[in-house]
Amino acid sequence: MTQGPLRITVLEGDETGQELLEQSLRVLAPDVVAMELTLDTYDLSLARRRETGNEVVHEAARAMRESGFGIKAATVTPEGKDDVGSPNRILREEVDGKVIVRTGRRIPGITPLGGTFHPISVVRMAVEDAYGAEQWREGTEGAPDEVAFRTERITRSTCRAVAEYAFRQAKEIGGKVYGGPKWTVSPVYEGMLKEEMDAAAQRHPDVTYRPMLIDATYAGLITGATETPLVIPALNRDGDCLSDLVMPMFGSIAGAESVLLAFDDEYTTRVAMAEAPHGTAPTLQGKDVANPMAMILSCAAVLHYAGVAGYEGASRASRAIYESVLEAAAAGVRTPDLGGHASTTEFTSDVVQRVRTKIEVWASLGTAA
Repeated sequence: MTQGPLRITVLEGDETGQELLEQSLRVLAPDVVAMELTLDTYDLSLARRRETGNEVVHEAARAMRESGFGIKAATVTPEGKDDVGSPNRILREEVDGKVIVRTGRRIPGITPLGGTFHPISVVRMAVEDAYGAEQWREGTEGAPDEVAFRTERITRSTCRAVAEYAFRQAKEIGGKVYGGPKWTVSPVYEGMLKEEMDAAAQRHPDVTYRPMLIDATYAGLITGATETPLVIPALNRDGDCLSDLVMPMFGSIAGAESVLLAFDDEYTTRVAMAEAPHGTAPTLQGKDVANPMAMILSCAAVLHYAGVAGYEGASRASRAIYESVLEAAAAGVRTPDLGGHASTTEFTSDVVQRVRTKIEVWASLGTAA
């Protein structure tokens, strides 16, 4: 087991995102998870980012590289081109994040769209592609012949990381690798990801592989391709769009976590940062009605990777949180977005009590999760 307390870098955010972070951290109290851990907090609110010219984001990224684990609240990205922009881009680039994983899963008591009962993991590029592309226009502004350009790039190392992790994830959950880019239309650019998917399939012959063009992937998700768990490798923007489809298929975009991963040369996780895939929901701020599931599950996800890294008690705590969130929903403790009447605080309190009880019971039985 890894020695010393688990250290997690906590990245504060804006509006409802910050409120949900504060609620979710209640499940990480040492007396709840029965393990020693330390939370190092950095203020990534829009006001603080502007005040420091984004230096606080760089500080947080350096801290997260050191700790290996992070939990991030949703943050506001201002629209002005001369403003501080998105902290996500800085964090992903500075920790050398390669992959973002978002797994939609059935929420007990909620009927999924189209009878989709098996988990669906979207494994997308964390960097490159359409995000961060160079853009410019030529010609007279507003004229019919004005032309807009965008130069995108992807690297083989990122394609390889996406493909390799997708096959490892499929093996872990007993699913198949499904989908892919539009390699027929873009054999040079998008074809690079397809080449790495094919190569990964050769390295993992025991994993079912069904490559599909991105448009057919969308159609398959809606028309019943989910007879088994699916893992979908994707380009950066394709994966972003796919995630926003997959999450609501199971009831709510707030029903699952999003995890940024950085790897070593053997594709062992070096940094894991979890967050909710939704935004800051300013219309819900201060109302205590937002769904905290995704943020609480983010805590569980970070503990899962800490357990893999050898931190004692982390795997047990992770499982307790995952089970408690889903059991709470099964028992009818749900926020309004899932047809319930529980407040943010009430849902979190219910989960905290369930986690504490599970760990106490497991300890009394002398068994590990």
